[in-house]
Amino acid sequence: MAVEKVKNFFKKLGEPEKVKEFEKSTATSEEAAEVLKCEVGRIAKTISLKIGEKAILVVISGDKKLDNKKFREKFKSRPKMIPVEEVEKLIGHAVGGVCPFAINEGVEIFLDESLKRYESIYPAAGSSNSVVEIKLEEIGKYINFSEWIDVSRAK
Repeated sequence: MAVEKVKNFFKKLGEPEKVKEFEKSTATSEEAAEVLKCEVGRIAKTISLKIGEKAILVVISGDKKLDNKKFREKFKSRPKMIPVEEVEKLIGHAVGGVCPFAINEGVEIFLDESLKRYESIYPAAGSSNSVVEIKLEEIGKYINFSEWIDVSRAK
């Protein structure tokens, strides 16, 4: 199970208590915000995309959408969602628990500027009922990302 991979990831960092699991679903930004009693924007949703044959992850605030025009300008390609049935195989986590931790090798991660509005954010942790709180100032300690990008817009 992917949540166990994420727990092991944080255990290796000496922070096994980092992953929080809940009885209620945190699979959508709205559900996670309700469970955590926080703004939807603090939920860091991880979007699984393909550029050509390469799988990438884009992490954006839960109150934003991917802006196709900005994405095309940045990547010189239109955003193509990975089909649901392929996400787990390509990324290492199933839809609802996709996160930027303990992912398959070769998957590049990009963080959207929309996340910078918050002191801390809540990405999923490998299952549809788990999250991790990450302080923005420590984000590089936990997420091996390529760069900050601006590819989001208001919902």
